[in-house]
Amino acid sequence: MDIDIMSLLFYILLLYIVFHPQLQMNALTRARLKLIQAIEKKYGWRVITLIHRQEKIGFLGFPLYRYIDIEDSEAVIRAIRTTPPNQPIALILHTPGGLVLAASQIAMALKRHPAKKIVIIPHYAMSGGTLIALAADEIIMDPNAVLGPLDPQIPVGNTAYPAPSLVKVAKLKGEQAKEEFLILADVAEKAINEIQDFIVSLLADKMPQEKAREIARTLTEGRYTHDYPITADQAKQLGLNINTNIPPEIYTLMQLYPQAIQQRPGIEYLPRPPVPFYPTRQEPARARWQR
Repeated sequence: MDIDIMSLLFYILLLYIVFHPQLQMNALTRARLKLIQAIEKKYGWRVITLIHRQEKIGFLGFPLYRYIDIEDSEAVIRAIRTTPPNQPIALILHTPGGLVLAASQIAMALKRHPAKKIVIIPHYAMSGGTLIALAADEIIMDPNAVLGPLDPQIPVGNTAYPAPSLVKVAKLKGEQAKEEFLILADVAEKAINEIQDFIVSLLADKMPQEKAREIARTLTEGRYTHDYPITADQAKQLGLNINTNIPPEIYTLMQLYPQAIQQRPGIEYLPRPPVPFYPTRQEPARARWQR
């Protein structure tokens, strides 16, 4: 009898260990979606979250870092595509950055949405997160939240070097530099020019082109280290449209993204059917797929 009781307790404990994290995550997901629905109803936005946490894998506690990747861009673009063209989008960003390709795709999709675009930053949106924020008509930041520089990072082996630093060192060394280093410097210079042009294209409809170019140079030329925190006040001084009045519901929503055991970041939105596409004379049907 004692053996049977011990076996039963063991199996109950095993079931608890297996199912409790999943039940807990399901409860958090339901709570988040319910709050997102309430925010949408109150403000009239389509709310999309792109939230990355430094998580810990339960049993051994190894750190797991999350960044913006292609799967993120696919999910966010899907959410933008299914948003009615006359409905504003509020994208909640909490990220250290990530792939330039993925961040650029999200930024382009956000910019092309016809209605107002708002990016909300409760804590930080560095690197690629800053690039996405530049696509918005309005950036709502907590007074203590930060953006980050957009200087490209050039991978070399297991590390990465700031593109402006490679260009600067190549100029200092001149002909004494090794051929491999000069090639890296050439790639770095191209990367800086490309990201500057992209920043200008994101800001072109919000300010004069020369002002947009000035902001692009400030963010990419290596004036700051890559993890330098650009505060809301500094972002205003740069000329960005910054608002520091974050709706209180956003802080409540962030509390529902704990350092949980999960393999994917918090990209969530209420599902909607695809918005039908009706070609006009100015835009034939094929143009949608050519862009």
